[in-house]
Amino acid sequence: MKLLSGKTALITGAARGIGKSIAFKFASEGANIAFTDLVIDDNGKNTEVELAALGVKAKGYASNAALFEETHNVVGDIAKEFGSIDILVNNAGITKDGLLLRMTESQWDAVINVNLKSAFNFTHAVAPIMMRQKAGSIINMSSVVGVSGNAAQANYAASKAGLIGLAKSVAKELGSRGIRANAIAPGFIITDMTNQLSEEVKAKWAETIPLRRGGTPDDVANVALFLASDLSSYVSGQVIHVCGGMNM
Repeated sequence: MKLLSGKTALITGAARGIGKSIAFKFASEGANIAFTDLVIDDNGKNTEVELAALGVKAKGYASNAALFEETHNVVGDIAKEFGSIDILVNNAGITKDGLLLRMTESQWDAVINVNLKSAFNFTHAVAPIMMRQKAGSIINMSSVVGVSGNAAQANYAASKAGLIGLAKSVAKELGSRGIRANAIAPGFIITDMTNQLSEEVKAKWAETIPLRRGGTPDDVANVALFLASDLSSYVSGQVIHVCGGMNM
């Protein structure tokens, strides 16, 4: 029997990158997949088809995760369509880097709203459903930057640190209802975005990592699968680093 058979996973920002890898990992283990993105374009439609080819139900939903009411509406639609929501992965995220003294208010607000407020919105909407089910796993996609900070990323680091605090608080509030909450802190992961860096820059990054390589989206997805499944039934309120040892 597959690890997530009969479960429904809701993954935000899953039309590409790490979120998409998590969606495919979950689907390969039997989970039905509801995913959101700001728009469901051709890429999102293709993701639906590719996931369905794995023998599961899959549907993408256009949603601005930073809007509270819109989030509650889309979660209601998903619950009605799928019948349950057993796993929530708060993965939606953006960057708008810049040195603190040059950072604009709009840069700060955009990153906090998309990365952190969206996780509050979805957790707030999904929690009552999981409470009625008396079970659920919430996974916040943080970052090593949320633990250690990073120059020119004060907004991003603050949002990712907030996701850790949110997961730990939810774990304490909802643990008695059978709901677990954890965070994943990826390090240097090779995605379409980081692939735009030069080979020289990527090589310098690798030199700072004990395992001497960047991670892959599948490296992150494997940890997400562990946290989503009953393999981690006694794991809650934790931060798991997926960074090749760069943050020890």
